[in-house]
Amino acid sequence: MMRLSLPRVLMVLTGALLLTYAFAIAPTTASEGREDGPAGRLVRAEPGRPAPAEAKAMATDAPVPPPRPAAELFPPPGKAFIGLMTEKGPHDFTATNMFAAAAKHEPQVMLFSSGWAADTFDRTLFDRISERGMLPMLGWEPWDYLVDQAAREKNLPSRDIDKIRSNQPTYRLSRITGGDFDPYLRSWAEGIKSLGYPVAIRFAHEMNGDWYPWSEATNGNRPGEYVQAWRHVHDLFRAVGATNVIWVWSPNARWDKSTVKLSDVYPGDDYVDWVGATGYYGTGVFTDYRSFDAIFGPTLTEIRAFSRKPMVITETGATDATGRKAEWIKDAFQTLPRYKDIIGLVWFEVNKELDWRVASSPAVAKAFADAVADPRYQFAWSPDSLPRTTVDN
Repeated sequence: MMRLSLPRVLMVLTGALLLTYAFAIAPTTASEGREDGPAGRLVRAEPGRPAPAEAKAMATDAPVPPPRPAAELFPPPGKAFIGLMTEKGPHDFTATNMFAAAAKHEPQVMLFSSGWAADTFDRTLFDRISERGMLPMLGWEPWDYLVDQAAREKNLPSRDIDKIRSNQPTYRLSRITGGDFDPYLRSWAEGIKSLGYPVAIRFAHEMNGDWYPWSEATNGNRPGEYVQAWRHVHDLFRAVGATNVIWVWSPNARWDKSTVKLSDVYPGDDYVDWVGATGYYGTGVFTDYRSFDAIFGPTLTEIRAFSRKPMVITETGATDATGRKAEWIKDAFQTLPRYKDIIGLVWFEVNKELDWRVASSPAVAKAFADAVADPRYQFAWSPDSLPRTTVDN
């Protein structure tokens, strides 16, 4: 019988520990440093190289797509768009082509009109404008414009025409607010929502006059009803989810101190994205030469007392009745940059009663082309652009 001495006990314990390490601990340690692969080669971490576990995770993770660039503002800061309105709008681009050739400039916005009595939503019109590289701006008019056409065909005096076309009880403001047109409004809201790109709506413009049935001064309407009707239409679009609308409020440039206060017919900044004004040189009280500043300045100042929304000259034009059309255009575009909050101008490119077109003569075309050649007007509209809704941005 072998006698257990202390040295022999120590030798047995040491051997047992070595066997444990060889069969249990060492294989585990080696496998942690082994890289998957045919050879199972041991890999050591080196400076600048991911540890084996990190490298495996990096190899199996899906590739991360690059972040999408932020949408560009329309118009960009410090810039202003040039738009136009033609007689046939998106139905026929002949006048648009003539304008672009005369101005040597592709417009970024097209304004076209649609009346509630005759027109239903037609996606084709919006897509034709968008595909041409222009933001569609819908002049949406709650009336029957055939009444106006019939009155004009009788060659009646202009004030008689105004009285006839403004008297359309079917389109009283209270009926809009009361929901009588909601199915019609909803069809347009759903259609515009489906476009997937921005659309500007200039709803019931020149409400401070007395020549349209949506004016509070005509058609049995009452004070306060214009704002109620605007908000009703706006809220219905919101409820449908048509959030791609730029709401454009557009009174006529003040021509008389006795006309309605603009603040009384303003729906509020929560319901409006762009504010604007319509004014022409060469007609009405502006038949005599008046500068751009003289025509628009008082109205823009009045609007600034209650709204800080970006401004647009939503309709303008000039005639050559006194031979100063080119001069007026040059003056207007020299004045525009002083109004830092004006983000666009829409030209009335129509030969109707008077010839308002840029393409009316070489001298006028040159004056306009020279003006819009300024870098301030040189940029493109994109369906992915983000409309500016504050002056600061």
